[in-house]
Amino acid sequence: MKHRILLLISAFTLLAACRAPLNVSQVETRKNIALTADLPENEIFKKVIEPYKMEVEGKMNTKISHTSVDLNKQGDNSNLGNLLADYTLQGADAWAKSNGIAGGVDAAVINIGGIRSTIGAGDILTRHVYEVMPFENEVVIVKLKGSDLEGLFEYYLKTQKNNPVAQIYIETDNGAVTKKLINGKEIVASKDYYIATSDYLALGGDNMNFFGKGEMISTGIRLRELFLEKFQANPEIVPPTDIRLNFKNKKDRTDG
Repeated sequence: MKHRILLLISAFTLLAACRAPLNVSQVETRKNIALTADLPENEIFKKVIEPYKMEVEGKMNTKISHTSVDLNKQGDNSNLGNLLADYTLQGADAWAKSNGIAGGVDAAVINIGGIRSTIGAGDILTRHVYEVMPFENEVVIVKLKGSDLEGLFEYYLKTQKNNPVAQIYIETDNGAVTKKLINGKEIVASKDYYIATSDYLALGGDNMNFFGKGEMISTGIRLRELFLEKFQANPEIVPPTDIRLNFKNKKDRTDG
């Protein structure tokens, strides 16, 4: 018992001896430096980053296409929204057909809130696409039964929101869906449909919970990269003008 007490005392002494005393050597009052536009630049740092800055700015200001009209996101059938929905459909469709989905993609749904800017008439530069789509969202394909697509149409009926679509026609009037088409055809309840969208929406973003009933298929395609590719492939942009969302007697509301 004595040996145990001696061991405990020795251990406690050893631990106490190992603790370094905390000494405050010096305390000085320093002036706060406000980060404002008046703060002088660090010339050494500026010289280091200047070549990279010039390279990035050169790429961002590269012309990739042209539009003779403003590309905007206003209204139920905005020309920019429908154009980007078409690009989403085209990119997903090409991927699907080369990855075992013989029939390709049937339609596309994107969200107007994800389109963060507009593009004015004139040259379209790389930076414009980054401003329109600053996020790293991925194109995904959701496989849904026709019967489960009812959730999509009910969503548009309830929200009357101008979230862009491609190869979808939705007509509502007096609180009911009066017409619903996928690629110009009536919905077949037992058929499998492949809907292109973003990973954000597929996971229930913007309250699109109906996608949760389907099977999500990842494509690995970034939306922004797809849009850049499509703009580069089309020297003169001719935006779509067809009606896809037809909310008759729509109550006034703020769109995206």
